[in-house]
Amino acid sequence: MSETAAVENLDQAAAEAELERLAGLIRHHDQLYHQKAAPEISDGDYDALVRRNQAIEARFPDLVRADSPSTRVGGPVAPGFAKVRHAVPMLSLGNAFGAEDLREFFARLERFLGKDGAAAQEVVAEPKIDGLSVSLRYEQGRFQRGATRGDGSEGEDITANLLSLDQVPAQLEGAQELLEVRGEVYMTKTAFKALNERQAEAGQKVFANPRNAAAGSLRQLDPKITAARPLRLFVYAWGALSGPAEEILGATQWDALSRLAAWGFPTNERSRLCGGVEEALAAYESLAAERAALDYDIDGVVYKVNRLDLQARLGFVSRAPRWAIAHKFPAEQAETTLEDIFIQVGRTGALTPVAALAPVTVGGVVVSRATLHNEDEIIRKDIRVGDQVVVQRAGDVIPQVVRVIEAQRPADSQPFVFPKTCPCDLESPVLRDAGEAVARCSGELACPFQQVEKLRHFVSRGAFDIEGLGEKHIKAFFDKGLLRSADQLFTLQARDGQDLPPLKEWEGWGERSAQNLFAAIEARRAIALERFIYALGIRQVGEATAKLLARRYGSLKAWHAAITAATEERTAAPEATKPAEVGEAFATLCDIDQIGLSVADELCRFFREPHNLAVLEALEGALEIADAEVPKSGSSPLAGKTLVFTGTLEQMTRSEAKARAESLGAKVAGSVSKRTDFVVVGADAGSKAAKAEALGVTVLSEAEWLDLASS
Repeated sequence: MSETAAVENLDQAAAEAELERLAGLIRHHDQLYHQKAAPEISDGDYDALVRRNQAIEARFPDLVRADSPSTRVGGPVAPGFAKVRHAVPMLSLGNAFGAEDLREFFARLERFLGKDGAAAQEVVAEPKIDGLSVSLRYEQGRFQRGATRGDGSEGEDITANLLSLDQVPAQLEGAQELLEVRGEVYMTKTAFKALNERQAEAGQKVFANPRNAAAGSLRQLDPKITAARPLRLFVYAWGALSGPAEEILGATQWDALSRLAAWGFPTNERSRLCGGVEEALAAYESLAAERAALDYDIDGVVYKVNRLDLQARLGFVSRAPRWAIAHKFPAEQAETTLEDIFIQVGRTGALTPVAALAPVTVGGVVVSRATLHNEDEIIRKDIRVGDQVVVQRAGDVIPQVVRVIEAQRPADSQPFVFPKTCPCDLESPVLRDAGEAVARCSGELACPFQQVEKLRHFVSRGAFDIEGLGEKHIKAFFDKGLLRSADQLFTLQARDGQDLPPLKEWEGWGERSAQNLFAAIEARRAIALERFIYALGIRQVGEATAKLLARRYGSLKAWHAAITAATEERTAAPEATKPAEVGEAFATLCDIDQIGLSVADELCRFFREPHNLAVLEALEGALEIADAEVPKSGSSPLAGKTLVFTGTLEQMTRSEAKARAESLGAKVAGSVSKRTDFVVVGADAGSKAAKAEALGVTVLSEAEWLDLASS
């Protein structure tokens, strides 16, 4: 299978390989976009990349990776700025790339809300500004603090820089005790052109596009530089409030925009109210036609359910609201020369061929590499070194080689031969199981490429997020024998200068940078359980799955004991195909909503490996791993209880009921067992209701469930 294959045509092996490839690409672009303000691809193209990843995960939920981008937002905080913890996370948006995607979004609203779904068809369509997301916090009507989005949970304090924008009101008349306004800082095309002309005349760096210019200007450590740059602002959302949104901002998104404008914030005059999907599509076509004439960049349209009470009911999934979506404009294609094909080895040993391209500008962004996915992809497209190829940065995969221009193929070209051994020093044989598209290095833990990738994952943003420890430094520490497993990271300072010169004397390092690194490592000796589980790099255990495991088991001790017991049971029953046939601990693991047999098997596989257990136990002894945070549930009788929903509910859909239960601290399972506390039955309840009665599990009607949820 190739990366151009439709998601529905992927088999499990091809899907697994595709998810690995996508995770690496998205991680690379995250760092360029959010930390360095130097993206290689546009926001629209990045979101298209994420879209394919999400589609594959939806079809193969058991394959969600440890480094899945599905729950990640933004990027790490850049060095040089104080950190700001967002009281309400600044999340990303889901994407639509065509009319059918948008129709499916509207259909999802109806499915989730059931009989109230028709009311959610009224949406506000807003131009999607290609800039830098910011948050403005006001207390008693006075501007107190400004921050970037960062990774969605933690951003950069850029208060002084935002104060230099004349569109940021210093004081609001009649505002509430607390009001956090969110929007986008951007630079007009006219101002961008003038800035680059001044930069060139002064012999200074010119910017690639207005978005880069805006991000670079807003992240200046000297606010005077920011003040000299022509930055603008549009606001369109809010975060923390001192009271209900409906009381402070109005009953609808449209009312809220009007209220924000009345307070003096700039809102986009091209936003419009749409009465359904057809009007939404018309708004999209209208903005697409205006796009070239606008003096600022937009890369699509954002639709938001208008009624705020329905937004609250719809809530969020992982990294995005259910009540909003971004409808992206299409990107472009270009021709270039494929200069070479080289092999990358991932954390799980998968060999991925990558095309090295003669740099080409596609839609204003320079592309120099494209993944070729696997051996089958190269054979199917007959891709060869020296070929002239068409590169595309839109659709399913970004960037990708769409096709070869065979008429321009060199006469002496030769087919590419996929390697039979890993490019690592061990030259381990490459294995490809029957029916699988992905080829893997058989060296596993002995393969240096895999070891380095595992270490990179361990310090990555969603895991330990250690500043100053990038790919280059990890590779250097690895090559010098200082860092071969994750636990050695926390003895790095104690070993500094023992067998090698101290780090401060290394090329590119100094006393301050070395101490900063050691301090960053020490600061991560205390970490949340979900981050710790994710950092271990267990296949199919992404951030969302790690969070599910942390919430279900609560503490490191409980999680470790439970997976150990499940591993022992699975080892004793390797041929069993049903969790109940394996044992109680294994069945409990599989019973967690969204975790099935495949994920459970990967957890057990990890725990069977002696090396993994040695590293795990060393980390447990060196770190302080906090128990999982549970949703704020007050005194809800559902907190900590395990629920199963079955049958058709009348007052809300089953999806909404599950989301509400989890918000009250309950655990939602997919099957009934003796560990289930309540089974909520709707109309036409089937075998689950009968099994609950047989096991003596409390059965609740929908009305009884709603009473408990409201208690």
